[in-house]
Order: sequence, then structure tokens, then C-alpha cells
Amino acid sequence: MQKINKNVVLALLSLTSLVFLLFQLYYYKFYLSQKNGAVFSKVRGSQSGQDSTRWHVVRKFLGLISSHNIPVYLIDPLILGLVDKDIEQIRSSPDGPSPECKYFCAPRDFTTFALLDKTWKPEAGLFRTAEKMGFQWLKIINKDPRLDGMDDLSGIEIPLHYIFKLASHAIHLVVFYERSGNYLWHGPLRLKQHMDRKFVPFRKLHFGRYPGAYEKPELLLVSIDDLKVQIPKNPSSFLEETSHSRFLECRYREARAFFQLYPDDASLDAVEFRKKAKSLLHLAALTLNNLGVKFWLSSGTCLGWYRQCNVIPHSKDVDLGVFIRDYKADIIPAFQKAGLPLKHKFGKVEDSLELSFQGEDDVKLDIFFFYEEDDHIWNGGTQAKSGKKFKYLFPKFTLCWTEFVELKVRVPCETLQYVEANYGPDWKVPVKTWDWKSSPSNVQYNGVWPVDEWDDVIQIY
Repeated sequence: MQKINKNVVLALLSLTSLVFLLFQLYYYKFYLSQKNGAVFSKVRGSQSGQDSTRWHVVRKFLGLISSHNIPVYLIDPLILGLVDKDIEQIRSSPDGPSPECKYFCAPRDFTTFALLDKTWKPEAGLFRTAEKMGFQWLKIINKDPRLDGMDDLSGIEIPLHYIFKLASHAIHLVVFYERSGNYLWHGPLRLKQHMDRKFVPFRKLHFGRYPGAYEKPELLLVSIDDLKVQIPKNPSSFLEETSHSRFLECRYREARAFFQLYPDDASLDAVEFRKKAKSLLHLAALTLNNLGVKFWLSSGTCLGWYRQCNVIPHSKDVDLGVFIRDYKADIIPAFQKAGLPLKHKFGKVEDSLELSFQGEDDVKLDIFFFYEEDDHIWNGGTQAKSGKKFKYLFPKFTLCWTEFVELKVRVPCETLQYVEANYGPDWKVPVKTWDWKSSPSNVQYNGVWPVDEWDDVIQIY
């Protein structure tokens, strides 16, 4: 037998090892890295591979939704905050390459986009494509509140959030729905029991902690870090909305239980009053919103929303609250121009201001101005015939959005404490006889206006 040359065998083994090593490198770079997002080349101007990963994940996501004709827009507060500082430059900059990755490479665990429900219907093809691109995904569904009402508590579920995860970065896609008050709403992110709570850092998601309400944004197509993306045309306004967007649903289950104990007044007078009160509230909201004055449902109107999801038929008025810091001198002329004459003006800007406007027939609009102290908030009341002053104390509260009589309007977020302060622990029991000077649980005597001030602080028309 011919003797085997050891040098030839060694050379063959070395060549085989080299070929196998090259194959492993090729397989890892061109298959595994694309599938799992494990390795990305650095984008120009980024400082680390991790920065580059964020940019590449966003790029792949935009490619994914573009291939399925899904219009999304950027709502990520961190990125929009950076964009807002450079908005004029971004609007005017050409579409050429960016010298650095400034926005999408900013340190964060996820990037947030929005999707309008009516612009896309969920399809399995999107998720199959996402998986082929290496994305893991998660869909969060929950009950559709738009179908709830006094006659039906629907259990139909709708998609509220999608999470697309690639490598160490995630895309949070928030689904917005139109509501009857002509605004956009998104639901909370609540995980089902079987879902992986470590899939992404859910507690950090800006749009998952609670439902939110927004005005319909005007969008602008821009180039950010060499990526074409739509953003709210006015990022600063959107960011301001985000900080005060929390939304509270009407409590239909509790309202139905209330009406089982206390049947609703369906008389012609009650129906007519509610119709007029709804019209008056819409007009008041339009007038105050045009002035940029924040307001909320107060007193009996707030109680009606919280207790029975409707106007209390025997209340005979609409009650709104305004912080005195938001008072504007043109409130009175604006309401008069809107066809609501001033009925009375009590107090003054510095103390216990209260305005009342006459609506249709005997329905009136009362606006109470609230004053903030170190540990409480209060509004005042004045008895016209005696000049006596009264004070109504409330625990401090913040403001949330809700929908009431087809209107997007604010209410105290801490509604129960607000209602209990005004109406006591028995607020669930209807009371048709009410004395504003003695019935409220939080009323205090607050002295008497000096007689020489009466002409200014007690004005009746």
C-alpha cells in the first residue's frame, strides 16, 4: 500500500477547517443576523452597535408596514421631544443623507407609533411577514367601550396594542379609535394571564398605563435620520396633550344598578330638560375651548356623570368648574355673543367668583371658580339678599377626560373623593330638595361681604 503523505493530510484538514469556518461566518451574518437581529452594521454617526440596532429595527418596521400599506405615525414622546427642538430645520432640510443618527438612536427600550383603526383591518399576512423578518409580536385586545351603554354592556373585544420585538428593541404600535365626541381614544395595555410579562418592559410604555383621549392630529411627512416618517405637525402641542390625556369611562354597570333601585325619570319634562342641558353644555364647551379656558364637570353635572352616566333631570342647571388661574376677562362677553346673557355675577376674581348665564327657558349655566390652597381647593358662594359668603372645600384633584352626552369633556380624576366631598357618603341616594347653603357636606360659612362692596360683588341681571 502506498504510504500516505502526512503533509498532504495536514493541508487537507486545514483547508476543510477553513472552509467550514467561512461557512459558519457566512451563515451567521446573512441568515441568523437577519432573522434574529443579532448583528447590525453601524449607521453613520451612531456611537455604538446598540444605537445602530435601534435605528435598524425602526427601519425594518417601517419597511414592514409600508409593504402592507399601513399608515402609521410617530408618537414616541422622547423622540418627538428631540424633534420638536429641531422642527424648523427638519421641515426645511433636504432628503439627503443625515450626518448622524440623532433621534432614532437615542437610548430607549422601544419606539412608539400610532395607527388609526379605520385605516387598516388586521390581517394574518402582516404577522407572517413580520415573523419572516425576524420579529416576535404580541397583540393585546380588550373590550370595546364604544359599544357599552345603558341598554347593552358588550363583551366584544378589539385590538388595542401591538408589540413588535427584534433583537433588544421593540416597536409599540398603539391603536387609536374614533369616538362619538369627535376625538381619538386609545385603550389601556392590560396583559392576559397567559402572556409573557417579560416580553418587553411594559411598565415603561408611555401609552399603556391608562386610556387616553386626543384631538385628531394633522400629520407631516418628514425625513428623520434618513427615514421617512409621519409625525404630528405640531409636536409640542401633541406632547402637551400626552401629559394630560388620561381618560375615564362612564360607569355603565354602576349606572344600571342605580336605575334598578331608582327608576329613571322618562317624563316629557325630563326628556326636554336633558335635551336642553346637552345643547347648553355643548355650547359652553365650544365657547370656553375657543377661549382656551380649561373647565370640568362640577357639582350636580359631575354627580350625574359619575352616578348615572346622564344629566340629573331635576337639577335644572349645568355646572362647570374652572381654576381661577385660568380666568379670562373675555369670558362674559364671549358667552353673551354666543347668545347666553349673564344672569348673575357674584364675588370677584380675588375671592369667591361665580358666574351664571341664562340658557334656553329656565335652564341656566353656572361656572364656579376654584382657588387652590396648600392642602385643599375651594370655591365660593354668595347669598344675594344678605351678602353672606360660603366656602366649599375639596381635596386636591387632577383632571381627566371623559365622554359625556357625546362630548369630550374633563372631570376630576379623583371623582369619588370629589363627589363625596360635595354630597357626602350617601351620594348614591337621589335628593330632590337641595339647599346650596346647607345641604353640601363641604360647605362652610365664610363671613359677609362689606356693604360698600355689594355693588361690585353682588350683580344680578
